[in-house]
Amino acid sequence: MRLDNSENAWLGYSKNDRKELKELTDSYMEFLSKCKTERECVREIVSLAKKSGYKDLRNIIEDNKRLKHGDKVYLDIMGKAVVLFHLGNEPFENGMNILGAHIDSPRLDLKQNPLYEDGGMAYLNTHYYGGIKKYQYVTIPLALHGVVAKTDGSLVEISIGEADDEPVFTVTDILIHLASEQMEKKVGKAVEGEDLDLLVGSIPIKAKEKDPVKQNILKILKDKYMIDDNDFVSAELEAVPAGKARSLGFDESMVLSYGQDDRVCAYTSLVAFLSTPEVERTGVCLLVDKEEIGSVGATGMRSRLFENALAEVMNAAGAYSDLAMRRALQNSKMLSSDVSASFDPLYASVFDKYNSAYFGHGVVFNKYTGSRGKSGSNDANAEFIAEIRSILDAGNVKYQTCELGKVDAGGGGTIAYIMALYGMDVIDCGVAVLSMHAPYEVTSKADIYEATKAYRAFLLA
Repeated sequence: MRLDNSENAWLGYSKNDRKELKELTDSYMEFLSKCKTERECVREIVSLAKKSGYKDLRNIIEDNKRLKHGDKVYLDIMGKAVVLFHLGNEPFENGMNILGAHIDSPRLDLKQNPLYEDGGMAYLNTHYYGGIKKYQYVTIPLALHGVVAKTDGSLVEISIGEADDEPVFTVTDILIHLASEQMEKKVGKAVEGEDLDLLVGSIPIKAKEKDPVKQNILKILKDKYMIDDNDFVSAELEAVPAGKARSLGFDESMVLSYGQDDRVCAYTSLVAFLSTPEVERTGVCLLVDKEEIGSVGATGMRSRLFENALAEVMNAAGAYSDLAMRRALQNSKMLSSDVSASFDPLYASVFDKYNSAYFGHGVVFNKYTGSRGKSGSNDANAEFIAEIRSILDAGNVKYQTCELGKVDAGGGGTIAYIMALYGMDVIDCGVAVLSMHAPYEVTSKADIYEATKAYRAFLLA
């Protein structure tokens, strides 16, 4: 049922609903706590998929096996994106039901030559990734996650700052006593991107050696991780907020965590997908990288990763031809599973309260996103929205519709417009978020529950 802004999903939950909600959100917070990079997400997603009976598509191809109705396969793309297929009974040409989300989040990436010493302290130079308010990253505890690829072919996994007995890192800020000039700046310039460097050490190794603090850090890296200064060139290391996801509020009705844009939609899509029984139309779960910087690169949605994976699946099922694949794509229907902005009464001036998403009022649909007159949006067809409404009503899913703030306040985009290039029906559908793109974001547990129900209902339609 559609909720108007006076209704709250919590009011209709039975004891069993609340039990299911708690189990889902507890597992979601565990996922958030252990998966802070796209690589960590893919590793956990593949693990969960295998436990649910999904097979590696590459093994199917290598063994020249034939896929059939009911088969479940996944494809890991460079360790940073993953596509899952649940083969249905209908021909591929009839189209597929697709859930698509992204698993990258705003953060600070280390530069290729990051380590330096200045003022008797060692720092790591960063380049911020995605749209962030730079001032939000100063003075908070940060952890370092990622990989270092060495020339001998080995890959060193890095995760420092999450365990209680591990050190954390931080970006310093100028003390208020000397901040008169900083306080006069516009907020966007108060902290510059080049100032977002991590403080990582202050003990010198030898008094007379050049850059003794930097040399001590290099010795620690060599001793603990077998990496040296040159290895940073082939590393992907991300500085992210340290700490676990937590329940928020006296009533524990919300989740506070880093990375909920868009892992809240990625996880709910995955849970819905893995728990769906036999399907008539082939189901697809697309969990991709690089959305926060325009869906570029080999693991972003603008690449041919999905098209290539689909071609392999159709070929293994004995159903591939260029025309058949084009028809499969065009006849598909997709929920672009991405977050939307929740109404924030503390910043009410940027919202249209009659077209806003409200916490606890269900999964959110955005007919269009974009900015400056819907520029860059998908703008879903009315007929498809009516079809979705029917599916949700039949599944007793609570939902709402919204826009991303007032018309001239700003805007944003998702992967929806990219998938719409194939001619398929697509609409944005996800969870409302407070403090989006901040180091710690807030979601409603009720909305997480309703999103999972919505995705499952869509896959079975």
